[in-house]
Amino acid sequence: RHMSDAVLLVVMGVSGTGKSTLGAALSKALRLPFIDGDNLHPQSNVDKMSHGDPLTDADRQPWLATIRRTAVSSVLNQLGDNNGSHVEPDAMPETEKSPDGRSMLGRSGQPSPVRDEDQKPGIIIACSALKGSYRSVLRGETLSEAEGWKHSGKLPTWFVYMKGSRELLMDRMTKRQGHFMKAEMLDSQLKTLESPENEKGVVTVLIEWSTEDQVREVVRALE
Repeated sequence: RHMSDAVLLVVMGVSGTGKSTLGAALSKALRLPFIDGDNLHPQSNVDKMSHGDPLTDADRQPWLATIRRTAVSSVLNQLGDNNGSHVEPDAMPETEKSPDGRSMLGRSGQPSPVRDEDQKPGIIIACSALKGSYRSVLRGETLSEAEGWKHSGKLPTWFVYMKGSRELLMDRMTKRQGHFMKAEMLDSQLKTLESPENEKGVVTVLIEWSTEDQVREVVRALE
């Protein structure tokens, strides 16, 4: 298998859409590791958001690049790539480990025994990805992926756009606890949002759908 056989699935949308919930459900359905992109923010970004300050594009660039690199490294691990550019399981984010602490991708970069031969390699990452320019970074269009995996091709990227009304989103935001996103920032995010619906490799799901229906729609689109 090659990099071009794999998939990076980015679950996107404004805060309050349920990206983490859908990402975890897709991880189970597709048997792929899931990472919440919020966990890859540098501390400086987390500090800004916790004070209610919106991030600038300059703040986001290194974060988006880290998400793309993390995805490529994870897929290289699953492919058993030994060219030195993969990350060791112990260095992976907690969300890539199974509940007992073992890497879902296996030791030495080899796919773990639970993955069968026809299992499609890939990774699911939750990320707001509000602007077209952000999605370009996540697709790897602004980064060189040539070093180390020229033979493998590029990692194909799909976006799952979680779409919902301001009223429903605001209702969810005001009920959430322990999240560094402030409800007042929702309007700012909606203003920033550039719909991906006319872009290639995008599947749209509505936030009022059940998680099961959302998963069903994504799986159908990927087929």
